Amino acid sequence: VQLQASGGGLVQAGGSLRLSCKASRAITSVFNPRTMAWYRQGPGKQRELVATVSRDGSTTYADSVKGRFTISRDNARKMVYLQMNQMKAEDTAVYYCNTDDSEWNWGQGTLVTVSS
Repeated sequence: VQLQASGGGLVQAGGSLRLSCKASRAITSVFNPRTMAWYRQGPGKQRELVATVSRDGSTTYADSVKGRFTISRDNARKMVYLQMNQMKAEDTAVYYCNTDDSEWNWGQGTLVTVSS
């Protein structure tokens, strides 16, 4: 499975971005049962889990993004999304998607830069 994240860019603090991730080369019977997740790796930091969404749409969030970020998925299109609102400088990172147990190959991620 190849994971392709997109939608990153430069945004001012308080602004919004929507990230997308496509699981290409994956058939729906492989993608749909999996709990998907967004991760991020900030400058000089380890990669951290940001949010997860299960096959039925149940979600979990890291405390640092709760109330500001929303994860969702479209099983028919094999897509995962991350809506990021009220962004802060500390959200600056490369964002990746993967399964919640990081089983699939990591893609290149998408860079998000929040200017304060």
